[in-house]
Amino acid sequence: MRTVIYPGSFDPITNGHLDVIERAARLFDRVVVAVAESESKQPLFSLAQRLDLVARAVAHWPKVETDSFSGLLVDYAARRGAHVIIRGLRAVSDFEFEFQLALTNRRMNEHVETIFMMPKDTYTFLSSRIVKEVSRLGGNVSGFVPPHVESALKRRFARRMRRPRAAARSA
Repeated sequence: MRTVIYPGSFDPITNGHLDVIERAARLFDRVVVAVAESESKQPLFSLAQRLDLVARAVAHWPKVETDSFSGLLVDYAARRGAHVIIRGLRAVSDFEFEFQLALTNRRMNEHVETIFMMPKDTYTFLSSRIVKEVSRLGGNVSGFVPPHVESALKRRFARRMRRPRAAARSA
C-alpha cells in the first residue's frame, strides 16, 4: 500500500489544503493528514480541535485518514510506513523554506521522499493565517474553508470579541 503523509498545523484547514488532499488521494492508496502539535506556533485551535476540524473535512474520502504527531516528521513517516511526504507550495516564496526542509528530511532518512504539490490557482493566495485574520476582522471566509470550519472560526472570534467588552463594563 502506497501511503503518503500530508503534514501541517492545519490551524485551520482551508480549501487549498483540501484541494491538495483530494489530488493526493488520486495518486496514493492512503493519505494520512498528519496534524502537527505545533505549540511553538501558538495555534488558535487546540490539537484536539484541529484534528476534529480536519477529520470532519476529509470524512467523505475513504482513502484519507487523520492523525497527529510531534517530533521529527521523518520519524513519524517511518512509524506509519510512509515513504512519501507531500508539501503544498502556494508561491515561489514557499519554495526556499520547503526545499530546505525536504533536503534536511532526506539527509535524516534517505528512504523518505518529498513531493511538492501546488493547489489550484484559485487557492494559491490562501493560507490559514490569512483565513484567521479575515475571520477575526469579521470578513466572510465561506469561500476559503468548509462550513464547519467557518462556524468554528466565528465561535472562536465571537468569544474573543466578548471578553474585552465585558472587561470594559466592569472597569
